[in-house]
Amino acid sequence: MHYAIHTALVLIAGVVIAVVAERKGWTPSLAVTLAVGIGVRALILVIAATDGWQPPDYVGSFKPAGEAILNHRDPVLESNGGWHFLPTIPYMYGLLLWLGIPWEVTGRLVTVAADIALIPLVGKLAGGSAARLRAFQYACNPLAILVASVHGQVEPVSLVFAVGAYVVARGPEGWRRPRPLPWPRPSELLRRLTHPLEADRAATGRAVWAGLLMGLALCAKSWPVILVPALLMLLPGLRSRLVSLVATGVPPILFLLSLPIGGWTRWSELADVLNAIGLRPSDVRPITGDWGWTALLSGGEWNLDPTPARIGQYLIYASLIACLIWWRKAHPVDVTIAILLAFMIFTPRLGAQYLLWFMPFLVARPTRWAWPAILGSCLWAAVGYLVLTQFPGEAWYELHKPWAMSSIVLFPLIIAAIPWSRRQAPEALLDATSDQPGVRKEIT
Repeated sequence: MHYAIHTALVLIAGVVIAVVAERKGWTPSLAVTLAVGIGVRALILVIAATDGWQPPDYVGSFKPAGEAILNHRDPVLESNGGWHFLPTIPYMYGLLLWLGIPWEVTGRLVTVAADIALIPLVGKLAGGSAARLRAFQYACNPLAILVASVHGQVEPVSLVFAVGAYVVARGPEGWRRPRPLPWPRPSELLRRLTHPLEADRAATGRAVWAGLLMGLALCAKSWPVILVPALLMLLPGLRSRLVSLVATGVPPILFLLSLPIGGWTRWSELADVLNAIGLRPSDVRPITGDWGWTALLSGGEWNLDPTPARIGQYLIYASLIACLIWWRKAHPVDVTIAILLAFMIFTPRLGAQYLLWFMPFLVARPTRWAWPAILGSCLWAAVGYLVLTQFPGEAWYELHKPWAMSSIVLFPLIIAAIPWSRRQAPEALLDATSDQPGVRKEIT
């Protein structure tokens, strides 16, 4: 990998500009923000695509999935375990390959386009006077640039649909904390479903679109399923939430059925496809040792032991439930931040690209310790992307071990960035953030 120095200089410049923008309270126009975001991502894409080194999974996992679609084969079963999600992204890969675009560009076009679309959405998610600043800061985010333009990982595709779902579910008038249900009995809850309040009835349209968008996020990767409860909290009542939940399931089902309908998969193989993309702890690939507590247990060695992987999955589910209970009265974006940061603590396995999951939400609604956590995560990931890749074979493996174990240093920053003081949003709180550009403080 010969482009590390060039890429690092661009990313450092982006960090400096983002921090200065926070201090000075800059609010660049959307045109300026998009110009910066597009320019930087396109520059790094070209540099990465023309280098002789390419990420191993980008070539060995993603490319076979796209080629499988191009050759009318199943992308899940024919990619040697490299693709264990729905075929949505491989369809896009296959189309671009069919158009004759070289793979070094094809895979990254998908992720870069999604990440560019995320920039204004982060501003929309932030709302209020800070919207332009937050969009600009995401445009300069070094981890987003690395994941989209260098690694070609599909996290930005899931995020663009997920964040879009949040913006749509919130609605044009912003979010208000709903009052407690006045009807505690099951019969009255059923009545609330069949006779919704006016606000709940008015939210039906955006509930459908928000659910469809979240469903598309799930079509790219399966992890956004942990965002669904917080998304539903943005809707005003039981009826709109149920409608959105049903709508969320529609895109994944359609894309799953598209495999046999389009002739890529035999109907008899659908069960095997479902097993490959399953969310049960027993379905998760038991590769641990890259991050956190499993890296400490293994000394940074990769392990194929299913026990820590299964324990970690149960810890994730338990932390999800705990966050939903502890932050049940909080702003839904704060609930999301808590869930995603808790995931980073308990997960038994993690790729550097996972750290992008919380970035749009934490940038949009920063906590007091948001920027130390953001910058620390970006630095740790950049070492993996830009430094370790300078060393081939055994040398890389030996350096990978201390790098993986060093991830534990980020845990205090991640824990501190959780919105501990924002567990209860005022009932009259609108979604427009009350923090002013240039002031880093808790939103209470």
